[in-house]
Amino acid sequence: MCRSSTIKLTILSLCCLVWGAVAQAQSLELVGTKSWTERVSGFGGFSSIEVSSNGSSFLVTTDKGMFGQGVFKRVGGKIVGVQSPKFQKMLRDDGQALGKGQTDSEGLAVFGGSEIYVSFEGTHVIRRFGALDAAPVTLKMPREFSQLQTNSSIEALAVDTKGVLYTLPERSGLVDRPFPVFRRSRDGRWDSRLRVARSGGFLPVGADFGPDGRFYLLERYFNGIAGFASRVRSFEVGVNALWDEKTLLVTPSGTHDNLEGISVWRDAGGDLRVTMISDDNFKFFQRTEFVEYRLVP
Repeated sequence: MCRSSTIKLTILSLCCLVWGAVAQAQSLELVGTKSWTERVSGFGGFSSIEVSSNGSSFLVTTDKGMFGQGVFKRVGGKIVGVQSPKFQKMLRDDGQALGKGQTDSEGLAVFGGSEIYVSFEGTHVIRRFGALDAAPVTLKMPREFSQLQTNSSIEALAVDTKGVLYTLPERSGLVDRPFPVFRRSRDGRWDSRLRVARSGGFLPVGADFGPDGRFYLLERYFNGIAGFASRVRSFEVGVNALWDEKTLLVTPSGTHDNLEGISVWRDAGGDLRVTMISDDNFKFFQRTEFVEYRLVP
């Protein structure tokens, strides 16, 4: 083969590789946003969300130890309101109300419809509820949890199809130190072999497993007066590592409010939807909003 033909073939091959990489790239496309308000004592501070498999209803938790639930009203696939909202204060293991310093519920994961897991940041624990109005059981936690930073511990919580729990702290201790991912098997054993790289000042605040089996991580970056930036990454989960990392979304500061909760589901058209909710920190200048994106090639 002559040299010119070799060069042309090489260029063509490179172009095909580049085109293939672009064709396989994924990103999130905004579907819509909707602010949410209710005249309920303690409303606000939503840090987690679980959306039903068909996107019709949702369950949330608040920083003041409450469950909230409701049905989405949709028009053209977009959230335009909430119907039949209900709220329930969480209980502690003895059936009494949560005490001072115990109410900061942050992460939420639901398995099989009857196991509701909630992580608490102030006390570094995870509780399993059999029903929203039932007394929970506090899981036995690994020793490493006692060393987590105050107000920066287990915010993100997810459960896979086998009932294995995954959680990671909001801070890793050093800006160049990866975030440890703690994993709890069905027999109660914990391991921390997995890691998530830390970059760009983003901190993990929410997680979920999608119908595609991938681990989705919501991260936020606070940029002072400019507001919050959000990032969504997804990973394949292996025995000893998270791999095939994909950055699906990075928003400019101020695009949305303080997004902390994430839920991934599949709509009637077969597209993956990512629904998020913001934590208004009970501040008048912030807002509670649902933010929804669609995964596109």
